[in-house]
Amino acid sequence: MQKRAVRLSNQRNLVHIPCKKVLTSPKETKLKLAALNVRSLCNKSFLINNLISSFNLDFMLLTETWLDKNTGNIVLVESTPPNYKHESEIRESKKGGGVSALFRDNIATRRLSFGVFSSFEYVSFKIELKQTPPLLCIVMYKPPEHSQSFIDDFTEMLSVVCTDFDGLVITGDFNVHVDNVNDRNAKELNAVLETFGLIQHVSCPTHSRGHTLDLLITRGVIIYNVSVVDVAPSDHFCVFIDLSVAPKPPPGPAVVQGRQINESTRAQFVEMINPENVSGANVDEMLNSVTSSILNVLDAIAPMKVKLRKHRQKAPWRNDDLVRAQKQQCRRAERKWRKSKLQVHYGIYKAELYAYNQILCRTRERYFSEIIGSCSSNSRILFTTVNRLTNPPTQLPIELVCAPKCNEFAVFFNDKVQGIKKAINSTTHITIQRPPTHSKLTHFVPVTDQIVQETITRLSSSTCCLDVLPTRFLKSVLNSVLPSITKIVNMSLQSGIFPEALKTAVIKPLLKKSGLDPTVLNNYRPISNLPFLGKVLEKVVYQQLTDFLLLNNSFDVFQSGFRPHHSTETALIKVTNDIRLNTDDGKVSVLILLDLSAAFDTVDHGILLHRLQDWVGISGSALSWLKSYLEDRKYFVEIGSCVSDYMGLNCGVPQGSILGPLLFNLYMLPLGQLIRSNNISYHNYADDTQIYVSLTTGEYGPVDSLNHCLQQISAWMQNNFLQLNSDKTEVIVFGPQKQREIVSSYLHSLSLKPSNQVRNLGVIMDSDLNFNSHIKSVTSAAFYHLKNIAKIKNIISKRDLEILIHAFVSSRLDYCNGLLTGLSKRAVKQLQYIQNAAARVLTKTRKYDHISPVLRSLHWLPVPQRIDFKAALLVYKSLHGHAPKYISDMLVPYEPSRTLRTSGAGLLLIPRVRTKQGESAFQYSAAKIWNSLPEGVRQASSVFMFKSRLKTFLFSRVYD
Repeated sequence: MQKRAVRLSNQRNLVHIPCKKVLTSPKETKLKLAALNVRSLCNKSFLINNLISSFNLDFMLLTETWLDKNTGNIVLVESTPPNYKHESEIRESKKGGGVSALFRDNIATRRLSFGVFSSFEYVSFKIELKQTPPLLCIVMYKPPEHSQSFIDDFTEMLSVVCTDFDGLVITGDFNVHVDNVNDRNAKELNAVLETFGLIQHVSCPTHSRGHTLDLLITRGVIIYNVSVVDVAPSDHFCVFIDLSVAPKPPPGPAVVQGRQINESTRAQFVEMINPENVSGANVDEMLNSVTSSILNVLDAIAPMKVKLRKHRQKAPWRNDDLVRAQKQQCRRAERKWRKSKLQVHYGIYKAELYAYNQILCRTRERYFSEIIGSCSSNSRILFTTVNRLTNPPTQLPIELVCAPKCNEFAVFFNDKVQGIKKAINSTTHITIQRPPTHSKLTHFVPVTDQIVQETITRLSSSTCCLDVLPTRFLKSVLNSVLPSITKIVNMSLQSGIFPEALKTAVIKPLLKKSGLDPTVLNNYRPISNLPFLGKVLEKVVYQQLTDFLLLNNSFDVFQSGFRPHHSTETALIKVTNDIRLNTDDGKVSVLILLDLSAAFDTVDHGILLHRLQDWVGISGSALSWLKSYLEDRKYFVEIGSCVSDYMGLNCGVPQGSILGPLLFNLYMLPLGQLIRSNNISYHNYADDTQIYVSLTTGEYGPVDSLNHCLQQISAWMQNNFLQLNSDKTEVIVFGPQKQREIVSSYLHSLSLKPSNQVRNLGVIMDSDLNFNSHIKSVTSAAFYHLKNIAKIKNIISKRDLEILIHAFVSSRLDYCNGLLTGLSKRAVKQLQYIQNAAARVLTKTRKYDHISPVLRSLHWLPVPQRIDFKAALLVYKSLHGHAPKYISDMLVPYEPSRTLRTSGAGLLLIPRVRTKQGESAFQYSAAKIWNSLPEGVRQASSVFMFKSRLKTFLFSRVYD
């Protein structure tokens, strides 16, 4: 029989069938643990062995093993089933105690130590699971007798482990009655756990006599089940734990468009652009002319491209020319070796591979160094950079990335503002006598190329899709387009018209906080981005308008928002100083924090323009420019590559703008006069208003005046289309506890419900003004950022690492720390733990090494001295006209009754006080700190010189 020829297929004729890659979630790793205070393992080894096998445990964590060096190992072997291993810590000084961990030998673990602590025993180990981050497990035992050092020791250990590990499991016998909410030790322990973002899961008694002593504390893991069962001959019950650690599935691809811009692109742009090519009869035509010429050049040298981008964790520094060239060289050497199989070629390949790795490391370090260096003053960009390196990218649900959903967002944001305005029902008209205006601002002055250049250089390099040129690129080619920009700016100022093309905002929805349902529109806040050129024009006007306002003393004295030399810290120092001195006088203070709903968005343009004209004195083309700036604005919503239709804006000051906050302050000018007419103390920071009074027990007239003033404020707000949110308006009472309770009862009769603590301009204030809750909050936030920074400490230089630590950690230590003057060292001890942990991360110091030499080598002032530094600096600025008037008024120069050596020495009068609250008042503590400085420090000729001498003095006082 003739064989049939076999026909081979021609692959050129085969049709490629595209296959969509299915994104599957990696399998989660589940672990089963049990924790037990065994109270002597010696006579229960076989019972524990059986317990592990019966419940198929991955980990058995034991406390109070009571083992010794002689028999300990034998007992542990008896307790351990086949295919299990153990780690233990035996108490050497006296009988009792001891902790052990028994676990499967196929689970990769590594024993770790975080130092030796006298108040508790522990054994810790890192669990390394596949496809998941490492998990740290700590088994600890604290003896029953209370030790004041336990909280300090436990906090010190957590300050180390919480910066190194995302996943954390701590279990054992703490001998603290956490079920008793009034127990002092339980309160202290819960405060520490809250500070570090840890969760305690055991909620029922774990001892035969009651009370919850054996705890399970976790972070970064999923707890499926926690059960407490009496399974062993011990007076403690066994805590069974089911947990898992699972990575997130990878995101899908996205369509992106952009231009390829590099060094050669910049050179070509400068060569091709014509800086004098500006034509047009008005500012809009001039702007269109410049935009068209720029786009023509860009299309020629860097045309817009659209491509499908896969969400890989691809390192951008790999695109460097040197990296690509070395990679090609490495591949060539590899191919040559694989072809010849010669040892000499293998050696060449290894050398090229090593060189590739070295270049990659240097390029990566240089890449992040450039980002960190250029954005060292922009914490938002630094946070984005660190977050991108340490956490998986967060994305909106795929069903939201479409034009219909963008339109839903656009309509929702618009309806929300319109709904607030419609809900405002103004029934009572409040008339306020306006102060006379002595000067007029009739026009804005044209500016030079130099002023425009300085303005652009000082502005942030943030950009958005509305910019013709990316901001960084614009700054790099500024000389070639500067004349055109200056002409547009001056044409706008002279004509009193703000360009139409710069009135559009792009809105990006952002979840208010993680964990919220991403499908609910109300869980998003609109983030507005404006064209960069519009911000340049705003900044020019802002500077001229601010100069006019300062010259005419038009600002409200107690308005600290967005003003030179003013801040949230100076505002809070003023308020807390008044309250502390009132408490020192035996009085009670009542503080009300007013909350406004979308205040910037509901500003009425007609009322604002009327206020600018009648209250401020702006007229002519200057008023016309501001009118043009406010009117006919629009926005659209952008999600991914999808956009919504345009929506018009008929009220509000532009969000994300430079002029918006200043205009809002001017809109609120009558409010201060209204509050003063009621003889009520107050302070404003933009739309945050707080009013307060002091009173003695039984004297409720000031409270009645406060309530009456609150009603007038509500009516004035309605007259001005501002909605006072009564549900979020907070009341707090300060003073001795018994008097607070009496005043609080009276406030309840006025439908005012006091709270024990409130958040005021980012600071948590409590009724005792000890700031314990605020310190816990700062500690928790700082450790979160320090933990992220610690993850990348090995891929950036020490210099850049220090920049990140100062941006995210030191800045939190220093934020409003002027309020902490007069507090004890113990009160700020938690803040010192943060600084210690940051120093260890920066210097890679071992956990058990003494920290003071490290702080000294870094030239870092400890936290108490940083507080003194802030207070002294504010005093110096106040005495030299660089601080708010309300701060300067607190500080009275010391004038002796007769001529002494101290005459003319620049000392301050220290007010007489009676209580610790009085000693903590800024007026007292700052004057005391100032007077303790050497005369050479106090008489420094400049702020820079003062800061230098002050740090040297404080540093030597601590470390010498």
